[in-house]
Amino acid sequence: MIRSVAAAILGTLFVGAGFSRPLLVSAQQLPNEPFRQFGTSVTGAFEGWFTAPDGNRYFLVGYLNRNNSQAIDVPIGPNNHVDPGGPDMGQPTHFLPGRHWGMWTFKVPADFTGPDQRLTWTIVANGQPMTIPLRLHPDYVISPFTDVAVKNTPPIMRFAESEPGVQGPLGMMSTAVARTTSAAAPLPLTVWTEDDGKFASGTMALPKNLPPPVRVYWSMYRGPAAVTFDKENPPSDVLAGGGVNVPFKGKATTTAKFRTPGDYVLQVTANDYSGEGGGGEVCCWTTALVKVTVTP
Repeated sequence: MIRSVAAAILGTLFVGAGFSRPLLVSAQQLPNEPFRQFGTSVTGAFEGWFTAPDGNRYFLVGYLNRNNSQAIDVPIGPNNHVDPGGPDMGQPTHFLPGRHWGMWTFKVPADFTGPDQRLTWTIVANGQPMTIPLRLHPDYVISPFTDVAVKNTPPIMRFAESEPGVQGPLGMMSTAVARTTSAAAPLPLTVWTEDDGKFASGTMALPKNLPPPVRVYWSMYRGPAAVTFDKENPPSDVLAGGGVNVPFKGKATTTAKFRTPGDYVLQVTANDYSGEGGGGEVCCWTTALVKVTVTP
């Protein structure tokens, strides 16, 4: 199976205006710049592109924040833009430290017909501009809905127990769930998850300390100020099943606190046994967004 672009050759990384250089990129190390506590750059990471069940093609994009101790906010505009067609194509404006896989998905323009056409995503953090290309190159095709080797699929995630739910990275493309709260009141956040329990280990033995079948992660995606979660990675209550190759159903609950009124977007990701980034296979996780209006 083809691994993500960030696990192979990303192509050419553009650094600053009018300057470019070829660069090899691996899943362990995006551009050869050291991590620091703070004061360094954020680079987009093109995971690849795929054709969705609806017949449309989508880019899947993550990022690497090299600041070990600094989450960075970069508003949409001169320092955070997609070209052409942007600046706003739904990308995050809040960047957590470290490598974050497949954080946003957007539809490839309908007039893109070949691998030479491209969009670019530019992030200027701490005064350092970093730009990546997004292309329909055949080497960058991914399969985020099925790990063919073991027939693993992403978890299903629901915001109400009886709703159909979302599955895979396109969850964030559907209408985001809307919530309203005040700056004085914690906002309860609950998701129901369901997974096939497949363990995509290939020929590897199962680890001694097997992780939960589904792990849920909350973070801020966009917003005017910091958000505090009671538990960013809330444990799941087991509703049914559990264990390798046993279908699983669970429920995970946390709360979010907002000190500043305004409009926020939260992101929730559900990983299965394959873990963050699918162990480099770019499958199988589910991502969705929650829009929150915070009143005084």
